Amino acid sequence: MQVEISTELDCPLDEAITHGRTTDLLRFVVYPLVHFTLIEPQPWPDTWAEGTYWVGVHIFGFLPFGKQAIVISYPASGAGFLLRDNGYSALVKVWDHTISISTINGRTRYRDTVTVHAGLFTLPVWLFAQVFYRHRQRRWRLLAGRGFRY
Repeated sequence: MQVEISTELDCPLDEAITHGRTTDLLRFVVYPLVHFTLIEPQPWPDTWAEGTYWVGVHIFGFLPFGKQAIVISYPASGAGFLLRDNGYSALVKVWDHTISISTINGRTRYRDTVTVHAGLFTLPVWLFAQVFYRHRQRRWRLLAGRGFRY
C-alpha cells in the first residue's frame, strides 16, 4: 500500500535540501511519535551517506518496536532532490520511502511517498504511516518557519 503526502515549506529550495540530508532533521521531524537509536554504524552521521543504517525503533519514545534498516540512496532527479530510504525490518518487509524536494510556482514543495508491505499487518502499518507522515510534514513546516533552529 502507498502513502503520498506533500506540503509547501516556507524556505528556499537549497535550504530545505541541505537540511533534508541531515540526521538531525530526521530525529526532529519524527519526535515524539518515534525515537530512533542508532545501532550501527556508530555514531550518527551529520548527513546521510548512501548505505545501510540499523536503528532501534521506539514508538512514543518508550515502546520497543524492534530494529529497522534505513537504506539510503540518492536517485537522480531532473526536477529537484530525491532521497530514498528503501528500509525494512522483521515485521515490515518493505518500507520504501522517497523524499522529494522541488520548486513549484516559486515555492518549495516537500513530498513523502512511501510504499509499505507487512503481510497481514500491512493495513495497520499503512494507517500508522498516514499519521506518521502527516506529523513529519507538520514538524518540517514548523522547523522551516523558524529558520531551521532545532
